[in-house]
Amino acid sequence: MSKLPIPMESEVELLLRNAQLRDELEPYLDEAVELVSIRHMSLAEENEFLASILAWERAPTLPISQWFEPELKLPKPESLSDSELTALLWQTIHQLYSQRILLALTDHLSDRQLYCLIVRDILPAYEKRIAEHRNFLHWHCLQDNDMEGWLKYYATDEERDQWQEENNTEPPPQQSPPYPRKMPRKPSNMG
Repeated sequence: MSKLPIPMESEVELLLRNAQLRDELEPYLDEAVELVSIRHMSLAEENEFLASILAWERAPTLPISQWFEPELKLPKPESLSDSELTALLWQTIHQLYSQRILLALTDHLSDRQLYCLIVRDILPAYEKRIAEHRNFLHWHCLQDNDMEGWLKYYATDEERDQWQEENNTEPPPQQSPPYPRKMPRKPSNMG
């Protein structure tokens, strides 16, 4: 049995959808919407962009723990053995991924440190929850001010050279992170 082709939206339908999106965005208008131009995007791309802005504006801001039904609550790290914690950590990593949350720069943290970061920083963090959105929330698990850790474990040779040039000092020696993990990643077909 062959599949029927999905009909493309007509130019009129695209224009009507564009007008509707712009009307709905009126209360939120700022320079980002004014930058959208048919000269730079197709009408379908423009509509997708406008729909994503509208979804962002309307999305509730909730603690990440409340993105789950029931709410994701984890036991205190000190109540778990190392093996229990590791199993629960990986279960939690996959649960976060199911809500389109990707953890990055985790390989310098032990399982216990990463679990504690999830409990302490990630789950209580208020973020916009956009239902049925294809983008991912990327959570960098290296503190913003940890330049040494970034240079040591994650920076490319080019980034290290640029940092050395800008700071006129030698970066710390490059090392392999002590806890390499194969974390879930954004599917390659999602750009």
